[in-house]
Amino acid sequence: MASTSKVDSSVDDEAEEEEFERFDDFTLASSWERFISEIEAICRQWLADGSKNLLEKGAIQLDSSKNLYKAKSELKYFMKSYCMEYYFEIKKSGEFTVWDCTLHDLQLCFGVKEFLVIAPQSASGVVLDAPEASKLLSAVAIALSNCSSLWPAFVPVHDPSRDAFIGIQNMGTIFTRRFEADRICSQVPVKLMHLEGLYELFVSKFAYSTLDFSMHVFKVRFTMKLTYKTLPYDDDDDTRGEDVENTEPTDFPGGESGNRTQWDDDCPWSEWYSAEDLVKGFGLVVIWSEKKVEAVVFVVESKKMPFQLFHDNYFFGSRSDSWKGNRIGFASQLLLLIDAFKMSFEAQFMEDFVSGVQLPDFAKGQHRSSRSIKGAPLESLFAQFCLHSLWFGNCNIRAIAVLWIEFVREIRWYWEESQPLPKMPVNGSIDLSTCLINQKLQMLAICIEKMRELNEEFQDCIGSNDPSPADIKEDGQAVDGSNNLRIPDENFDRNCDSQLTADGLRESGNAVQRYTMKPQDVASVDKKPSDFVRRGSVGKVGSMMLLKSYQSMHAPFTQDAPLMTEDMHEERLHAVEAFGNSFEFSAQLERDILLSDMSAFKAANPDAVFEDFIRWHSPGDWLNDDGKENGPSGIPAVEDLKENWPPRGRLSQRMSEHGNLWRKIWNEAPAVQASEQKPLLDPNREGEKILHYLETLRPNDLLEQMVCTAFRASADTLNQTNFGALKQMAMKMDQLYITMSSVLKPLQANNLSGDSETIEDLRRLCVVFEHVEKLLTVAASLHRKFLQAPRISEAIFSDFYDFYLPKMGRGSGQEDVQMEFDMKLQLRNHERQLVSNMFMPPTANQSWRKVLSMGNLLNGHEPILREIIFSSSDHVNGGHYAPSTPRAYQQEIETYRMYICGTSNDLRVALSVTSCD
Repeated sequence: MASTSKVDSSVDDEAEEEEFERFDDFTLASSWERFISEIEAICRQWLADGSKNLLEKGAIQLDSSKNLYKAKSELKYFMKSYCMEYYFEIKKSGEFTVWDCTLHDLQLCFGVKEFLVIAPQSASGVVLDAPEASKLLSAVAIALSNCSSLWPAFVPVHDPSRDAFIGIQNMGTIFTRRFEADRICSQVPVKLMHLEGLYELFVSKFAYSTLDFSMHVFKVRFTMKLTYKTLPYDDDDDTRGEDVENTEPTDFPGGESGNRTQWDDDCPWSEWYSAEDLVKGFGLVVIWSEKKVEAVVFVVESKKMPFQLFHDNYFFGSRSDSWKGNRIGFASQLLLLIDAFKMSFEAQFMEDFVSGVQLPDFAKGQHRSSRSIKGAPLESLFAQFCLHSLWFGNCNIRAIAVLWIEFVREIRWYWEESQPLPKMPVNGSIDLSTCLINQKLQMLAICIEKMRELNEEFQDCIGSNDPSPADIKEDGQAVDGSNNLRIPDENFDRNCDSQLTADGLRESGNAVQRYTMKPQDVASVDKKPSDFVRRGSVGKVGSMMLLKSYQSMHAPFTQDAPLMTEDMHEERLHAVEAFGNSFEFSAQLERDILLSDMSAFKAANPDAVFEDFIRWHSPGDWLNDDGKENGPSGIPAVEDLKENWPPRGRLSQRMSEHGNLWRKIWNEAPAVQASEQKPLLDPNREGEKILHYLETLRPNDLLEQMVCTAFRASADTLNQTNFGALKQMAMKMDQLYITMSSVLKPLQANNLSGDSETIEDLRRLCVVFEHVEKLLTVAASLHRKFLQAPRISEAIFSDFYDFYLPKMGRGSGQEDVQMEFDMKLQLRNHERQLVSNMFMPPTANQSWRKVLSMGNLLNGHEPILREIIFSSSDHVNGGHYAPSTPRAYQQEIETYRMYICGTSNDLRVALSVTSCD
């Protein structure tokens, strides 16, 4: 029985639970009330969560403001779906800045902070039926009142293009605010285009319509914001206001005429291309501080506008094609050069590309790190060739081949005519840090210069008719010069006599004075005969004496070591590695130099022996028997010479070996001074070898050096741009050189192929170069426009750099992105006039297009947007609202507020009215 009763009781409990679950709360009798309850539940949840929890639950930050977020929720009423959004701020500041650029549109229109927006989830997103909109707004108002919330609520109405809203706000138990906004998109009445008409429109909302507003004074608060925008810099009109008809046309390449100059005519890249000014224009926002207006007095048009606060607003890339990949610049041409480089592996000679099969068309101030790129200096001949090739024939391989063949042909003409090679210094040295072609051209320029000197000396020799002192007999009669004049032969350039000069020769040892023969020395009887035949002496080598005769050792003039390019050094290095790093083999390689030095030493020291030459030329190979070290450069001290003569010492082991090559060369060397020796550098032979190298250079070898030089020269050209103290731009240029040096380094190995990964690396380098080039164009444009206010250009570029940096990974081939940049910067007092002066008066051709009907002109420019806020306040204790308000309410409340925004063709009005319920 007991068990049965328990079972029965459990069954009864389950029945009661089922009955409870089916219970209907008849207090929510209608769908309308259930809809209000659902809104109320959502609002209570948002109030309970607070801003911090709402962020954790996925509140979305608005793009227009870093401080405004929104949370949203969906709900249904009958068959319709609605979306309710709650807009709130994280940092709740006490002051409300009227013209804060980060304000939401509804915040600006109605002067609210936090607010709700409820709208249907439809294609239009607005409530088209007026009764439905009122009912929807009433439901939200009741729900907010139940929650004791003071949030204003808005519903979008009418056509979406009108930006129309209705709204309501419960301000407690006393006041209620109602909101309404609408817009006229065309045919704005003339009266509402001017401040007087707009003022009367506001006054009409609270004054009797029968009043004459011009005869009454109303206390109205007024503030205004005017936005001006300069005309585009690439406008077809002359922005400088010059009379185009009275100017004389000037011919330009491409058939254009006119005397207009480009904005970048004095920029370093203008020699190669004209860059589009990416700074299309700028805007100025002028704010009139809030003031009380007690009469209808407005400045409609005045050049002395009471600018209380300035903001400037800059717009970049106003045209959609400003940042497309087809923009012409160094980067675009370097990319074409990479295509040509890839094609260069398909032929052995450059002539093959000229006479071969028709190829497809691929036209679809030196930095401190510049020397790390193995190219040619910017102003050098080969660098100029590379830069010209970027703009010749779309820079395809066929065009480069034609240009190179003509280039080498011109080089040969300079060589054959002994004309100085342009843009190549003749300083007697080869810069091995540059590319090989530049080294070859440097050596060729030196060879040409030496040929010119030898030809001039030859002309001097055959053109002189005056007898020299050596040709005059003792009786005063001249000797026939034909017996003493060396007849020039085919090797005259090597053997022609010349005066003893230091040009082309080098002073050796420690001597600093050239030995000269004075007349009294010739007549002296205490001099040995050997002193009278000394030739080519620079001077004595300290206190050193010759070993076999008590004569001072003289240092000779010697020839400079022959110039060598990088490939010549490598050949010698490979030879040493192949035969071993032996002393004898090294001497064999330097045989000509040793022979020249030994001959010059013998001419300057007729009584010298091999050991004397070693003591002077290679002091390390002379060992003193007394164990004392030699003085500087192997020169013993003076006191040692007096006590110990002749000096006791011996040659080193390598110099004393049997069959020593140095001694063999010494025995063969004649006593000939350097000026009479055969030149170590044969300019005729070396010049022909260089021309042969240029004419037979493989295409891929040429293009490898062209790529390195073109990148280096292009970067060096851009680096000369004056962009002021923009640190980000300077840092980006430094990074560009480091990147170029790393990517271009494999090209020096000469082991690339057409399918090498380096080709793709070079393409990516072109993308990096393109972005830096664009940044530099913006930097140069800003610096030029704000030369007198560098703070402005630095601030704008800093923000623009942060804006553009995330987009720098996109290359030219990727989908174009509209690049518009908008920032605001508050101006300082001394910068205001400078910025206003940048709004140059428009010309007649520019002015006729616009109807100047709004007034408020700035140097003839009408604002592109005018925003006005009228407001009126009333004291509760003594005003219209006094009878219905408690005595404790002594504050002044804003009873009417009207926001007006628009132009002469567009007008938007938002009104809020506070009522006492």
